Amino acid sequence: MPVVDMDYHAIITPLGIIRFFQIFLSCTAFSLVASVSAYVGSFGAWCMFTWIFCFIVTIFIVLLELTGVCRKIPISWEDFTSAFSMLATLMIFTTSIIYPSVSLKGGCSGHACACMGSATAMSILCFIAYAAEVGITRTKPGEISGFLSTIPGLLKVFEAYVACLIFSLVDNGNLYNADSGRQWCMAVYCICFIITTLIIFLTIGRLLASLPFPFEKFLIGYNVLAVLMYLSAAIVWPIFSFRNKGTSQSDCDSSPACTWNSLLGATFLTYINLIAYITDLVYSTLMVFFTTSA
Repeated sequence: MPVVDMDYHAIITPLGIIRFFQIFLSCTAFSLVASVSAYVGSFGAWCMFTWIFCFIVTIFIVLLELTGVCRKIPISWEDFTSAFSMLATLMIFTTSIIYPSVSLKGGCSGHACACMGSATAMSILCFIAYAAEVGITRTKPGEISGFLSTIPGLLKVFEAYVACLIFSLVDNGNLYNADSGRQWCMAVYCICFIITTLIIFLTIGRLLASLPFPFEKFLIGYNVLAVLMYLSAAIVWPIFSFRNKGTSQSDCDSSPACTWNSLLGATFLTYINLIAYITDLVYSTLMVFFTTSA
């Protein structure tokens, strides 16, 4: 039988200790919620999925690093862990906002309320733990590391995640299919999401070197295109979403199926992603032209 070379040093490093906190906090969060069955509805199911998903993947990462198997997998392990820590940070952050705003809305009391409040606190601490990992593993200027450890790489994960949030909002009543303007915006979201996600997977799979063109130049060109496309969506989406709109925010209190919040949320996230792509373009340009020349 092959002997497994255990790397015990991996679990006593600052990063290893942080990951144990992530496992403990995410496990505590979903255990508290599950103990009182306080995860009703799509939002509750999303929160439970987030905690369990981050818990399982973090255990998977710790085990592979402990056994040394991560060094034998034909992927860029550093890029994979950097991408996951960024994704987990965003997911837990979203959950830490959604869960109390839905489950604790209107106040509560008793044991169930205590469990939900404690789960929210654990979720916030878990977000801090994953954010700390992002800060520890982020590549410093001048260091040779994986692309997804750099600011442009982390922004790629952020952009893809925000696009997923936009998809979930515009799917409410097929809001994207109401007119040609919103159909164009949906095309923008989809095209940028597909290319951004493809870049992430190519990076993790160590396939960037096999591309028939310089990746750095492609990255800058794509970021320019993404900024222009999102700029058009940032103008077109609110115009076609709110023109001649009789529904307002106040009407949503009496109508659970109100689409105003979804339209407003998609508008806000469009501007967030526009800012992200602009920042991505600036950092990518600095990284290619100034870091390389230095």
